[in-house]
Amino acid sequence: MSRTEQAAREARALLYQCYDGVLSTQSVAMPGYPFGSVVPFCLDRHSAPVILIADIAQHTKNVLADPRVSLIVFDRSADDLQASGRLTLLADALPLAAGETEDIAARYYRYFPEARDYHLTHGFAFFRLAVRRLRFIGGFGAIHWLDPEAVLDENPFDAETEAGMAAHMDADHIPAMQHYLRSLLSIEPGEATPRFAGCDAEGFHLGLGSQILRIRFASPVESPGDVRRALAALARR
Repeated sequence: MSRTEQAAREARALLYQCYDGVLSTQSVAMPGYPFGSVVPFCLDRHSAPVILIADIAQHTKNVLADPRVSLIVFDRSADDLQASGRLTLLADALPLAAGETEDIAARYYRYFPEARDYHLTHGFAFFRLAVRRLRFIGGFGAIHWLDPEAVLDENPFDAETEAGMAAHMDADHIPAMQHYLRSLLSIEPGEATPRFAGCDAEGFHLGLGSQILRIRFASPVESPGDVRRALAALARR
């Protein structure tokens, strides 16, 4: 495996691990200056980040005037951010087409259930970050420009399949999810009930309160049967 291929794999693992980052947009109020703030996101079926922002937000005003943005993600648990991996995605922030919203909204709300009520306060809209290029820093001297096709994988599970997995796990396998948190992540769930947020070829996310936690499979999966076997193997650990 080449250094670039290894960097792309590490960049993908970092992106899949993260659920928020620093979004920078082109400021309308201060032309020529970037405007940055922290935003939550989830990935769509093509691994592009999707954000939900209010119509009154500065980011919305900015991207409607100029869609060019950057999103920086990094491991928030790292002791030394300068020595650990971080990833900058250069992208165009584009509003979702009407026919795309249902799938993305269902996935996003599994990750961030509190967002379901946002529309009661302000108008909110989903924007996809169509990635043009990525800059990955894996540590001192490990710096790479990467193309989107090298990093962003297709999710093998469609909306219906993933929703079925989540419903099944939430209804019948809460003890298993608690076990994953304790045995694999050394996290005590306490009184909080974990939820199955999403699944992809390389792992899955559990929600615990406001946290989103990543657990990787031992090897990539391609079908619901693969996922069942992988989850059963993790439950035995």
